[in-house]
Amino acid sequence: MDTYHVVLYLHLLALFIGIGAASILLVCIFQLRSAQTLADAIPWGRVAGKISRAFPVAVLGLFATGAYMTSDLWTWSTGWIYVSIVGLAVVAVQGPLIAERTAHKLGVALRANGPGPLGEHARRMTRHPGLWVAEFTNVAVVLGVVWNMTQKPGTASAVVTLVIAYAVGAAAALWFSRAPADAPVSAIEPTG
Repeated sequence: MDTYHVVLYLHLLALFIGIGAASILLVCIFQLRSAQTLADAIPWGRVAGKISRAFPVAVLGLFATGAYMTSDLWTWSTGWIYVSIVGLAVVAVQGPLIAERTAHKLGVALRANGPGPLGEHARRMTRHPGLWVAEFTNVAVVLGVVWNMTQKPGTASAVVTLVIAYAVGAAAALWFSRAPADAPVSAIEPTG
């Protein structure tokens, strides 16, 4: 067994931690979106709050092991590597700056709602783009980085891969965060 293969294993382990946590978080936001009452929403918000602690571990693990493998096998000027580092930085920034801040606002809205059925503001916050776009684009960018790792494209192709991944993630997030068809619609009286 050599050091490179141990580090590669740890790199994949960090990736699996991140993908596993992201999968659980996806389940949480889908459950929050479909919650009808505060009692329905609270458990999923708690799980999301706890699972988010795995992301810094995954990001640091990916960066540290990736840095070792880059120094050992490639160079820092390899195009797909620095594009992947930028992708990892996007993931690392979007989580705490966008998703966690929006999740905090959702928590405030749920507490303000109080027990019983969720009001319009709380329901709207469960579909907030800050939660959905950050989560879906982070997953998509990570999958794009994995594509770049396996294909080792030139710089331009690596950039295009991450741009496409981000766009697909954002489009999917906006699609899934829409209000469900069975959501109550406010009646508007005609003026006339």
